[in-house]
Amino acid sequence: MIWDTLANFPMQQLLAFMAGALVLNLAPGQDVFFASACGIQNGPRAGVLAGFGVGLGAVCHVGMAAVGLGALVAAHPGALVAIKYAGAAYLLFLAWKSWTAGQVDPRAGSASGPWAIIRRGALSNLLNPKPVLFLLAFLPQFTRADYGPVWQQILALGLMFALSGMLVTMGYGLAGGLARQAIGPRLGILNRIAAVMFAGLALRLVWK
Repeated sequence: MIWDTLANFPMQQLLAFMAGALVLNLAPGQDVFFASACGIQNGPRAGVLAGFGVGLGAVCHVGMAAVGLGALVAAHPGALVAIKYAGAAYLLFLAWKSWTAGQVDPRAGSASGPWAIIRRGALSNLLNPKPVLFLLAFLPQFTRADYGPVWQQILALGLMFALSGMLVTMGYGLAGGLARQAIGPRLGILNRIAAVMFAGLALRLVWK
C-alpha cells in the first residue's frame, strides 16, 4: 500500500528529499532548542526523551496533513493564532517552572517521569502551528499523480521527514544533557538557562 507507493519514487528523488529533510532538521529551531533545554535541565536521558516526544508530535502533524486536516487548519487563520498562543503560554509555563526550580545536581536523574517528558515534547510540537504550514508547502513539491494516491505519498514522505527529525532532535537533547553534566551545579544556573530558552521560544513563536 504505502510501501508500494513509495517504491514508485525514483531513487534520486528520494535521496534528494532525504538530503533536504536532513539539512532542514539539522537547522536549530523550536524543537531543537526545546529538547536541548530539557537536556540542560534534567540530563541526557530527559533530552533524548524530549526529542522522541517532539518526533511523535511531528508524526501527528504528518497524519493531519495526509488526511487534509492540516490544509483545513491552515485555511482558518483564527485557528492558527489560537494554536500559536496556546503553545506560547505552555512554553512560558515551562519557563516559570524552570526558573523557580532552584539548584540541580548533575548526577541526579530527571525529576519527571519518562512519559511526562515525552508528553511535554509532543505538546511543544503540536502547539506550534508552523509545522502544519511547512509540511503543506514542502511535501507536495515531491509528489506526482502517477506515483500513487497523493495522501499516501504525503504520509510516506512525511514519516521519513519526521523520523529523521526525531533522531536529530534526540541528538541535540543528548548534547544538552551532556553539557549539564559538564557544567555541574552553579547556584541553579542550569534551570535558569533552560527557563530563558523556554521563554525565548515562546516569544519567537508569537512574534514570527
